[in-house]
Amino acid sequence: MERLNASLTGKTDRPIKVVQFGEGNFLRAFVDYMIDIANEKGLFDGNIVLIKPISFGSTEMFKEQDCKYTVSLRGIVEGEAKVLNRQVTSVEDIVDSINEYDKYMALAEIDTLRFVVSNTTEAGIVFDNTDEFALTPAKSFPGKLTQFLYRRYTTFNGAADKGLVMLPVELIDDNGIMLKKCVNQLIDLWGLEEGFKAWVNEACIFTSTLVDRIVTGYPRDTINEEWEKLGYEDRILVTGEPFALWVIESEKDISGELPLDKAMADMPGMNVIFTDNQKPYKQRKVRILNGAHTSFVLASFLCGQDIVLESMNDPDIRKFIKATIYDEVIPTLTLPKDELEAFAAAVETRFENPYVKHALLAISLNSVSKWRARCMPSLLGYVENTGKLPAHLTFSLAALMAFYTGTEIRDGKLVGHRGEEEYMISDDAPVLEFFAANCTKATDEFVAAFLSNESFFGQDLTAVAGLKDAVAAYLDDIKANGMRAALCKTL
Repeated sequence: MERLNASLTGKTDRPIKVVQFGEGNFLRAFVDYMIDIANEKGLFDGNIVLIKPISFGSTEMFKEQDCKYTVSLRGIVEGEAKVLNRQVTSVEDIVDSINEYDKYMALAEIDTLRFVVSNTTEAGIVFDNTDEFALTPAKSFPGKLTQFLYRRYTTFNGAADKGLVMLPVELIDDNGIMLKKCVNQLIDLWGLEEGFKAWVNEACIFTSTLVDRIVTGYPRDTINEEWEKLGYEDRILVTGEPFALWVIESEKDISGELPLDKAMADMPGMNVIFTDNQKPYKQRKVRILNGAHTSFVLASFLCGQDIVLESMNDPDIRKFIKATIYDEVIPTLTLPKDELEAFAAAVETRFENPYVKHALLAISLNSVSKWRARCMPSLLGYVENTGKLPAHLTFSLAALMAFYTGTEIRDGKLVGHRGEEEYMISDDAPVLEFFAANCTKATDEFVAAFLSNESFFGQDLTAVAGLKDAVAAYLDDIKANGMRAALCKTL
């Protein structure tokens, strides 16, 4: 069987407009996929060069395929289960920043270059005061970027129109703001000239972004079957879900230069939003998507389900999910109601994806801190708006306590029981120790100790009128009658 390469896809001669720090699955199935569509539609006309920023890994498979690869999206599209395959042809080359340093730095001298994409993990955007300008390359990603920008600045004599647009997708708050701060700290640390610092801050744009797509990666277990369907071998094939959201926040409007919103306009479930404030969109994602997960997965697991898809096919769980999202979470958010409900409907579709087996126990990791970040703001907002407790979010607290019930800590995990079956609860040691020490106490005492623990919630939740008594009543019902019977009483 022939290997995917440029002889199969055809050569694509376009100017290089994008360099990308990171060659991993997410960027290739998300950013590069979108740029490829924009190129096909005649909206962008620019190719990408991937930069391998760390020593780990190899570029050989990319070079053997001329950086051509397949993105296979699997999920529910317009009400039907579909597989959508696309050969991405917009990646021109891959460069090893460590072993091909001169070639890597020469990219900064390309006249047509405009965008820098990065995904170097959450730990990538950090200021390292031991980094050195003289290293080839610098140790940290911000160090490498500062060197890269300095080469461009000197090559073009500080020309304002040669500034670059940074598009970090690392999963930290205000990723662009944090990256810009690191670059400025390194400029000061390394004693680089004020003119360069002014160019970075005035000619360059550091956007902050929010991204959302489940990328399931290389389908190792079924790869031969995939190749048979495609008719060729692809050793860097990447799979993911059809849904995609990219919110790009910047002080200057860059949508004319990067018209991905227009490219995605007729692609169901794929959205690119340019804004000067991404926070309402992040709040929407965290409270609806992530909040829904955290509010139902523990109850669903104790009702006998193991994956998200099974939960969606369980009428009781599905009613609970919908009531939580539409009746209790959406009323606390600030974006227009029709936008919020459209996003919620997309979340339901994503949860129903038959190609993604998302384990409830995997989602259960660190549920106490997740509940605080994802569900608590909705509960408090609902109380503030209505003066009443939201039944389903309140029940989710009781379900969390029931799930975390166990007295044995084994190999750093708390042992819980679902009938005769053991399951392992993963969380920070103080959380597990709290439950092991308190879960056998009288329900009122257990609930009071949990809700008043400010290290868990940042405040004393027993101060919320009626919350302690309501959670205790739900927890007693779960203990006496089982999770499903108790949950059904909230519907």
